[in-house]
Amino acid sequence: MSEANQKVTNQQPTLVNPSMESIPLRFKQTAIGVLFLINAIIVKQLFPGSQSLSAASAMLGALLLMIPILVKAWNDVVNAKLTINELVAIAVLAAFTLGEYQIAGIVAFFMLVGEFIETRTAEGARASIESLIKLTPTKARLITAGGEEKEVAVQELKVDDLIRIRPGDNVPADGVVLKGEASVNQANITGESIPVDKKEKDEVYAGTVNLTGLLEVKVTRAGQDTTLGKVRNLILAAEKTKLPIMRIIDQYIGYYTPLVLVIAAMVWVFTEEPLRVISVLVMACPAAFILASPTAMVASLSAAARLGILIKNVSDLESAAKINSFVFDKTGTLTFGTLAVSRLSPNEGVTPAQLLKTAASAEKFSNHPTAKALQFLATEAEIELDDPGNFKEIAGQGIQSTINGKTVLAGRASWLKSQGLPSDIDSDLPQEEKEGASLMFVAEDGKLLGWIALKDRIRDEAKESLALLKESGMRRIAMVSGDRKPVAEKVAEEIGCEEVAAECLPQHKVDFVKNMRDKGFKTAVVGDGVNDAPALAAGDISIAMGAAGSEVAINTATIALMNNDLRRIPFLVQLSRSTRSIINQNFLFGILFIFVGVSTAAFGFINPILAAVLYNVGSLIVIFNSARLVRQGEHLEPFINENSESDDSEQGSSSDNLKSSPAAI
Repeated sequence: MSEANQKVTNQQPTLVNPSMESIPLRFKQTAIGVLFLINAIIVKQLFPGSQSLSAASAMLGALLLMIPILVKAWNDVVNAKLTINELVAIAVLAAFTLGEYQIAGIVAFFMLVGEFIETRTAEGARASIESLIKLTPTKARLITAGGEEKEVAVQELKVDDLIRIRPGDNVPADGVVLKGEASVNQANITGESIPVDKKEKDEVYAGTVNLTGLLEVKVTRAGQDTTLGKVRNLILAAEKTKLPIMRIIDQYIGYYTPLVLVIAAMVWVFTEEPLRVISVLVMACPAAFILASPTAMVASLSAAARLGILIKNVSDLESAAKINSFVFDKTGTLTFGTLAVSRLSPNEGVTPAQLLKTAASAEKFSNHPTAKALQFLATEAEIELDDPGNFKEIAGQGIQSTINGKTVLAGRASWLKSQGLPSDIDSDLPQEEKEGASLMFVAEDGKLLGWIALKDRIRDEAKESLALLKESGMRRIAMVSGDRKPVAEKVAEEIGCEEVAAECLPQHKVDFVKNMRDKGFKTAVVGDGVNDAPALAAGDISIAMGAAGSEVAINTATIALMNNDLRRIPFLVQLSRSTRSIINQNFLFGILFIFVGVSTAAFGFINPILAAVLYNVGSLIVIFNSARLVRQGEHLEPFINENSESDDSEQGSSSDNLKSSPAAI
């Protein structure tokens, strides 16, 4: 066996038969204790003369069930901590000392059940981590330098390795597709429920599933550096953080136990009934109160993560409920950030196809975004381009080249005028410049062929998302952009944003955000996480768009959207408000539950066994109330993440729109 395969084998979990050896010791101890209690009850009912045998069985059962509780309480005392564990320990120990073995055992059992419920609920985030770990396979198909396929451990993958991913395989590392086409389910990364088609140059993420097709992928990130690794670390970080209200509870819980002991002492003084004291101690255990916040937070974090919303610190989820203003970056956030041809306007005697062919051929060797948009549309229209000669690119102005012996100029109107074209070439223009388009003028041998308008396409859901934010009560929504004022104002008009700041440098964006906060607004900043880091850091909370695979976005923002669906943002605000409401409901119920429970126990209306049952009922009510948050946002799942496709596909959408327009080719 090879060394690589040996490592993989060593990492596989050991499988054993489902025997008693695989059952946790504590569970076995609890089960045996319950059996002794059941035996004691049966003996007592069926054999009245065997009371001593019944008592012995009940005592053994109670001891087995009490030991975990007493050990936990003793550890707290040794560490100089006062928690609710001491209340539980005193209650069961008092019942046992009084010879009420059945009561002691039954109370201990229900308290252990309550502890199990609390532990399982509070560790919901850890379960999410374990499920994430399972998404990544332990093996990968490495393509060697000789072209052979070799199975290796995922841990051995390095950047620039070439791997093969077959249909049904989980993707072992982040990478770029070099060969092949396939549909990939990446719901666990971006939150989109519809599979995404992947082709050459598209990026794939570790933990996603190849549904169809064979892919050859070049590894760009492996191990902890993958998107899945980053998500795992974010969940870990969120698990360790607490809401301010939770920190306050931790601070004062040490005073709660002495207070309850004083109340129990008073009940003993006035009633001298030990069972009442035990009932008071059990009802005073604030399980429902303690679970009020963690259960709601785990449920809301689960709902957010399902939709590709990653929250680094749970306090940011609480902060989102207080937000009353938003600042959006334009390029790459409200728009796709890539140019697409929006209109072809040829002069008389020139067809749209001729205008496009001349311009795209002239720009064939350019890497400028304008050139890429032209070339893409020409390819879509199946226009064969000519190779330009004497190619010359003037930065910020345009292109000069020779095509079929004719000199072609393509660029700004001001530049063409400086090259000898008439000064009135743009005099009869419609208000395209003011409407936010970038214009390219095309001339051949000194004759103007026409002009081409290019635009950065607005995201389809941008207008709807801003409208939803306004409906949610946002007092101020602004867009900041480094683009020219006419362009920014046109975009703002189309999406319904009333406030816009254009021609902003990064520092100007920071000043804009700080100015809003100085006026008393709780401000959220939304950007693409690439060039908006200073502005993102300046907000009360920051939201990075398209964080899948973007290390900058995840590191900069407090909240990261794994896809570019802007509707996630109003949902985040609504989720935050719902979470705060659920937490308040849980706290109110927990306080009333303790107050009513202790009062009724003190007056003898509740016995210890009923108190233990009610203790668990209260916990379950809180858990079920919090669980309502898990289903929030289900209406967003069908959204298709357009940004997960390549830039070409984005432009393709633009060209489809163009083809249906009157000016199309």
